[in-house]
Amino acid sequence: MEPVAVHAFNSLVHTIAGQTESSWSIFELFKAKFNGGQSSSSSESWAISDLHVSMMSAGQNAPTFISAFWDGCMQVRAQYPEIGLPDADVVNQLLFDHSVPFEVRPPDLLPRNPQTPIAVQAPAPSIGEKSVALIHASLDQADRLLLEHRPRQAVQEILWLLETVATAFQGQESGSGTVEGKYFNEIVRALRSNHRGAALAEALGWMARMHGFLSSPTGGGVRHGTKLSADVSPSLKEAHLYCNLTRSYINYLLAEIGNPSVATTT
Repeated sequence: MEPVAVHAFNSLVHTIAGQTESSWSIFELFKAKFNGGQSSSSSESWAISDLHVSMMSAGQNAPTFISAFWDGCMQVRAQYPEIGLPDADVVNQLLFDHSVPFEVRPPDLLPRNPQTPIAVQAPAPSIGEKSVALIHASLDQADRLLLEHRPRQAVQEILWLLETVATAFQGQESGSGTVEGKYFNEIVRALRSNHRGAALAEALGWMARMHGFLSSPTGGGVRHGTKLSADVSPSLKEAHLYCNLTRSYINYLLAEIGNPSVATTT
C-alpha cells in the first residue's frame, strides 16, 4: 500500500478515537491489531506515534493491513458501542480511491478485478502535477455521483478531497511560518495561525466547521459511523450545497497558497 493510503486509514483511526475520552485505549487497540499485540506505549502521544509506525509496516501487505483495520473496528464496536465506525462502503471507497485492489464484503476480504493486468509504471510526475490531476479527478467523480443521485457518496468524495488538499501543504512555508502537523485539523490550525487576521484564516475556519459537522455521526454523518440501515444521508440539494462550498474553498485555498487554480463547474 502506498503511504498516502496508510495515512488515510490512520486518519480514520484518529476520527474513531476522537469520539471518546478513552482515545488512548482506542489507539492501543488498533496498534495491537497492526503489530501483533506488542507492548503498550508509555503515553498517548507515544501510542499515536507507535501506531503510525505499525501501520506503515503493516502496509507492506495490503490484505493483512485491511484485515487488521477491520478487526480493530469490530473490536471497537463490541467494546465501545457508542462510537461511530466506518462501514464497508466507506472502507471500500477509500481502497478504491487509493488503487488498493481489494474490497471488504463482511466477513470476507476479496480481491477486486483480480484479472486486471499490472500496468508498466510511467515516470512519476511532479507532486504539483499529481495533486492537480487528483483534484480534478475527485471533483469529476463527485459531479458524476451527484448526477447519479448519490448524495452521500458525492459528499464523501468531496470531503476526502478537502482533506487531501489540506495535507498537500504539510511542511510548506506559508504566511508567517511552516505548516506543521500530519492531519487535516492540525494543518488547518497551523495555516490559520500563520495567516492570523487574514480572510484566509476565516475561510479555513469555515472549512473546518463544515468538515467537522459532516464527518460527525451526530452531525452530517456522511463519512464516519454511517450505516446504510440508519438512512443518514444529505438530500440531493444539501449535497450540491456541500460540494459547491467545498469546491469554492479549494479554489480559494489553492489560489491563496499559490497553487494552480481548479476550474469551477456547476
